[in-house]
Amino acid sequence: MRNHPAAELRPESAAGAGRAPLRALATRIPQYWALTKPRVTQMTVFCAVIGSLLATPGAPSWALLAWTAAGIWLLAGAAFAVNCLIEAEVDARMARTARRATASGALSRTQALLFSLVLGGAGAALLYARVNPLTMWLTLATFTGYAFVYTIFLKPNTPQNIVIGGLAGAMPPALGWAAATGSVPLQAWLMVLIIFLWTPPHFWALAMARRDDYARSGLPMLPVTHGMAHTGMCVWRYSLLLAAASALPWAVGMSGLPYLGAAAVLNAVFLRYGWLVHKRYSDAIALKAFAWSIIYLALLFAALLVDHYLPR
Repeated sequence: MRNHPAAELRPESAAGAGRAPLRALATRIPQYWALTKPRVTQMTVFCAVIGSLLATPGAPSWALLAWTAAGIWLLAGAAFAVNCLIEAEVDARMARTARRATASGALSRTQALLFSLVLGGAGAALLYARVNPLTMWLTLATFTGYAFVYTIFLKPNTPQNIVIGGLAGAMPPALGWAAATGSVPLQAWLMVLIIFLWTPPHFWALAMARRDDYARSGLPMLPVTHGMAHTGMCVWRYSLLLAAASALPWAVGMSGLPYLGAAAVLNAVFLRYGWLVHKRYSDAIALKAFAWSIIYLALLFAALLVDHYLPR
């Protein structure tokens, strides 16, 4: 017995067909969201907001703060999406990144590129119109440096990639300061310096624990090119430099003794992990050091902010 043609038009079939685009959209949204590297983007925006708050003696313009955070988030997300696009083949060889939509082929190169262009264009326009041109140009230069200079030239060609390219990742406090005041004074650059020196021990701890993954990727990461002992020594040395640099806000009068005390406690823990990575390495210690480094930076900048609003 043949099916009646009308069976093909049953209401439940039509409803299912109507829901298909919604299901496809529900699948795509998390894939696009992951391209923006949300946790890294959140830290970027956090550091920029701290820069804006420290730049103003009293309460800032909350509207300006919101526009600044939104614009920097959009441009940072665009840069990370470009990074995922360029590194799709490398990501596919690493267990940690193989499930990214660009690496697995779930999103095409065209889709990822268009997504990045929309985010970047919206972020640049928002910063120009609602914040100021200086912040827009600094943010564009910062994330262009990350997306292209670091990703294309530095990362595949030198084991010092994270040191040289770390300047782009260190810039958010300067961007936030520029948004609030239209200038980037010494205080902002001290915060940039802290993140710049924080980046190598933060990243190399993870690279040491994931050395086999990076060896498969073909990228010249320090633990692969120079060995674990050398990388551990570099982690320890940068940890010492970071501890010294974190005292500079107090030294120049940017902060007071409450910040210095908090920084001393945070650095004691950071230095302990740096020493353990150097002298008593294990993957578990390296991963704990990596996790602590994220907490360290958030608490250090939070301490700067609390100190800023304490009565003198």
